[in-house]
Amino acid sequence: MSPASASSMLITPLSVNTRRIPALHFIRSLPSKKSSKLFPFHHSPPKTLRCFSRNQATEEFERLFSNLNQATMKREPGSLTSAIFLVAGTTVGAGILAIPAVTQEAGFLASAITCILCWIYMVVTGLLIAEVNMNTMCELGSGGVSLVSMAMRTLGRVGVQVACWSYLFIHYALLVAYIARSSDILTNSFGIPLWESATLFSLIFGGICYYGSQRVIGAINGFLVFGIIISFAALVGVASGDLQWNSLLRANVEAVPRSVPIIALSFVYQNVVPVLCTNLEGNLSKVRSAIVFGTAVPLALFIIWDAVILGVLPNFEMNTANIIDPLEQLRSNNGMVGPIVEVFSFLAIATSYIGFVLGLTDFIADLLKLPAGQNKPLPYLLTLLPPLILSLLNPEIFFKALDFAGTYGVLVLFGVLPGAMSWSERYSRSSSSSMVPPLVPGGKITLTIVIGFAMIIIFWELLENVVHL
Repeated sequence: MSPASASSMLITPLSVNTRRIPALHFIRSLPSKKSSKLFPFHHSPPKTLRCFSRNQATEEFERLFSNLNQATMKREPGSLTSAIFLVAGTTVGAGILAIPAVTQEAGFLASAITCILCWIYMVVTGLLIAEVNMNTMCELGSGGVSLVSMAMRTLGRVGVQVACWSYLFIHYALLVAYIARSSDILTNSFGIPLWESATLFSLIFGGICYYGSQRVIGAINGFLVFGIIISFAALVGVASGDLQWNSLLRANVEAVPRSVPIIALSFVYQNVVPVLCTNLEGNLSKVRSAIVFGTAVPLALFIIWDAVILGVLPNFEMNTANIIDPLEQLRSNNGMVGPIVEVFSFLAIATSYIGFVLGLTDFIADLLKLPAGQNKPLPYLLTLLPPLILSLLNPEIFFKALDFAGTYGVLVLFGVLPGAMSWSERYSRSSSSSMVPPLVPGGKITLTIVIGFAMIIIFWELLENVVHL
């Protein structure tokens, strides 16, 4: 399913003389879910986005293209508010449920600082992906480009292989985690068997993704995000009554590295960055705002969530050999907290499940070279069935899936890869010059930190796993 249901067209600014800038590649048409026909260009006065040609000539314009409604032939610009909700809804998911379990040993103070640092890191990698994505759209002359096209353009076939396997791994791992956790919630609430609850969850939300239009999916996602905010506020209000403020000052720096993979996983949203670039018509300012503000809201929720859980259960000891969910302890101590936690957890999982299903189906359709604009069932079957089967075979796989996805999937796909693609695009002789100004300052130093941080955490986790064998 294409993220944008309207046909998307290039905006050729009045001030741009394409004959004088032959090296600048303009976007001619974007594929639509309904149609891929070409429409007449709609002109727009120059405004904000600056594209660079290979001879460094520059022209300013507001956006790369326009999203046009095929029926009315009217422009349907992407909503910044909807984009922020998309990022926030995708971000709040499995990670937030597991944060207290993995940060308790480190303590709230250390984990809060770690959350802020991970947020900054993930914002940077998201901006790098947006930069490469828009440069790829400019160079290839087509919109809606996937991570595969970005990796092929900047890193070649090796980069494509890394991107494909990492993307598939993290998405399947997270979908397994979402189904396993949601089925557990439904089983505890309604007393139905696990296999029925897992199948029901997959059919309902998978069906929404397959049959729903962009407007319907957006409305459902907005409703779910609103429910998350309401249930979260209720949870904080009920649980914070027993909060022990002194316990929030605990900090065990030595335990911080073990919590980084799950915390990093909590800020996964980069898979929807290409969707943002398409829906927001390549508007640089809007894309940047959607990423920063869309992830800032989950950051606040993560810190408050962690404070409530660790503050209410300061003496709860965690056995590192056997991961225990502190939410179970909280439910047993406060009868009012349990139902609210279930509602909040279910809604948080549902929003992320929708985003990841849409992202993975588009990715699989691209891999299978299916015709653009056609909603085929095969990508949805390949997206929905494997995670459902795995979650039924091992319902306790929730934390294991999160741990593996956070360490090896997220840090490779959304840590090493964005830095490597940006480095190749900016500094490699074999790569064309950037057409979009850098979204992240710092040059090679910043990119080295981005790649180095991810590699250090991956090496640390591999070493820990080898030691415990």
